[in-house]
Amino acid sequence: MKDPNIPASIERRRFLSVTSTFGLTVATVAVSSGLLMSDEAVAAISKEEKERESAAKYKMNVATAYVLGASRSYPIMQLDFKENIQNLTNREVYVKLSPGGQLGAGGALVQKVQQGTIQAAQHSIANFAPFAPVVDLVNIPYWCGDNQQFTNLVNSEAWRSEVNPKVEAKGFLPLWYVNIDPRVVALRKGMDGPIKTPDQMKGIKFRVPGSKILQQFYSLLGANPTPVAWGETPSAIKQGVADALDPSVEALNVFGFRDILDSVTFIRSVPDAQVYSCNLEWFKGLPDTVQEGILFASSVTAQQNLAKVPAARGYAMAELAEVGVKFYSPTPDELQLWKDAAGHQLPIWDDTKKELAGSMETFNKLFEAANTQGKYYVHDV
Repeated sequence: MKDPNIPASIERRRFLSVTSTFGLTVATVAVSSGLLMSDEAVAAISKEEKERESAAKYKMNVATAYVLGASRSYPIMQLDFKENIQNLTNREVYVKLSPGGQLGAGGALVQKVQQGTIQAAQHSIANFAPFAPVVDLVNIPYWCGDNQQFTNLVNSEAWRSEVNPKVEAKGFLPLWYVNIDPRVVALRKGMDGPIKTPDQMKGIKFRVPGSKILQQFYSLLGANPTPVAWGETPSAIKQGVADALDPSVEALNVFGFRDILDSVTFIRSVPDAQVYSCNLEWFKGLPDTVQEGILFASSVTAQQNLAKVPAARGYAMAELAEVGVKFYSPTPDELQLWKDAAGHQLPIWDDTKKELAGSMETFNKLFEAANTQGKYYVHDV
């Protein structure tokens, strides 16, 4: 984590120096641990990493789009995941992290996992959907948008039996699903916010990702869906090419939207969730005990993620509020208006449910699972 007492230029030079001498993994672990400026600590980290790597029987490259330390504002838990895998496989697996988009982000990482170029990666469910379409079910609005619903769903027997086999058929093993928070309606500066009811969405140029389901959702609300690549979104919002966007509040903070937003409304429609996927062929080539260790590490890290969600949300909201961003949570009556306007119960979603789930019967089974309290608890917005 960055030390506020050290100028950024000095920290950057130190990071580059440590990377040059000890390698990127050591430098990133040192940054995350707050020990970057200590020669003794960096040397100790380097020694430990070398010993673990040389002693391990298997190497696992895990790539992410986020820098180490991002979990303060966006609970992606990548350093925890590395440690858990190494320790819970009795150090038979050494995890090399490739954070911060070093190997790409989104769909590029999914493709590398599928091809076996890397063993595992973190990416959004939206970016996973083109490769494993069944997971796009979670983007149908208002059936698993709350954190608890999403957590119930992906940890249910229904999900394991109905969804995971279809994902595995595409060459992936979902290791664990990352709960961040539901998507929001975030308005740019210059707009009259906050938005409270769906009738205020009419005519708004709403930035959308590639998901056709999300595009249809915002069309139903009366907005004008405007596809914009993620990397171009901040400038599009600044220039008024788009008026609003929908990532979780944590993502808005960590990706630098804090100075260009007017307000954020928690409409709780769709989970802005992530997943760590693994190359299935590589995983199946491991001994049973090592497989069990990786799966246990995934479960442990998922529970750490759930505990981290409210703290990360609180940090992100405090950072955004500091620069004047307003927040609004719809009343129960207002929230019902959003559901009535575009929720999953509308007949327009029936074909999508059948196409992705295979049948309405299967979707209904998943719906029941999402709305049945499971063994894990997570705080909701």
